[in-house]
Amino acid sequence: MDDAQSQSSDVSSEAAALLKPNTASDIRLSQSSEIDRSLSSYDYELPQERIAQTPLEPRDCSRLLVVESPTHHTHRIFRDLPTLLRPGDLLVLNNTRVIPARLYGRKSTGAPVEILLLEEQQKHCWLALVKPGRRLKPGAKIEFEPHPPGAESSTHSLNSGETPPLPPLSATVLARDEATSGRLLQFDVPPGQSFEELLVQYGQVPLPPYITDTQSLPEQYQTVYAQIPGAIAAPTAGLHFTPELLERCRQQGIKQASVTLHVGIGTFRPVEVEDITHHAMHGEWLAVPQTTVELIQETKASGGRVIAVGTTVVRALEGAAAGGELQPFSGKTQLFIYPGYQWRVVDGLITNFHLPRSSLLMLVGAMIGRQRLLDLYQDAIAHDYRFYSFGDAMLILPSATDRMN
Repeated sequence: MDDAQSQSSDVSSEAAALLKPNTASDIRLSQSSEIDRSLSSYDYELPQERIAQTPLEPRDCSRLLVVESPTHHTHRIFRDLPTLLRPGDLLVLNNTRVIPARLYGRKSTGAPVEILLLEEQQKHCWLALVKPGRRLKPGAKIEFEPHPPGAESSTHSLNSGETPPLPPLSATVLARDEATSGRLLQFDVPPGQSFEELLVQYGQVPLPPYITDTQSLPEQYQTVYAQIPGAIAAPTAGLHFTPELLERCRQQGIKQASVTLHVGIGTFRPVEVEDITHHAMHGEWLAVPQTTVELIQETKASGGRVIAVGTTVVRALEGAAAGGELQPFSGKTQLFIYPGYQWRVVDGLITNFHLPRSSLLMLVGAMIGRQRLLDLYQDAIAHDYRFYSFGDAMLILPSATDRMN
């Protein structure tokens, strides 16, 4: 072998050595990365009684687990939030409003049908999940009822002459949607009627399936700043805010901005593949306005921190920055955030406690590390925290984040 060949061989060997994990630290990092990609690594046991069924009143008296560093956390109350943030920080809120997306009806045979609207595809044509689905084939017609079968009607005065009868509402199944296993429904809206107004009369605000015994009112599943209708689930981290708490934050110099992300099936659909990197998120519509982009830029330029109120805000901001820099954006995102994600906008997070194996759990794990997150969940369970939509909250301060995870 001549000198040139020998030198080339040496360089190749050195390059190969650099590409291989050759220290205990490298091997542990590689193994940790593999574990973070495994669906079963996002499991935890939650006692049934820890699932909150009814929200607390007032909203801001819920508990708040404050993650202050990679190794330290404290237990506070949500109304303490203004003292936990700094003047100059920016809270970003999701101003979506939950629509009455759950409908009940009957087929022409009289068989009951339950519908969950997902998103409007064209005028009065909606993508929906249906139950039972197998029997609802293209061409089937559904006649809707203004309340669930067997429930007390909220329109009990219809036959008393006090209120005119409701206009009828029906829909025809057009096709099956392969991506969601749902159906495309074309609603037959009577002339001169508003579908949105009919939906208020016929539909119900849908609660998650794990809420089975609740005393909540529909407005308790809306944030106090909800404005733009379109979500089928609430951005639950925001449920803890009261108008008074928001005002206290403003008085402390904590700024506020809004985005819109209509929470849909992409947020709550379960991850079903063992290698989570193969999970495909369903698109959700979002809007990040110019005013919010400017506030974020001003905040960061002055040393303030961007605190996302909820995982939906994270998806909106990071989705709008997917090109590398935050820009005003209106459209859909399929962004899936899990450990290893490179953060662009968000510095800290307010979030509720999430379901095992969910994409939301993986998103929070991307901010503080999967194992750290699961350890915090175990401590929350030990301290009798309330979980899920109507449950307690967690504040992850920027000083606690580990962007290498």
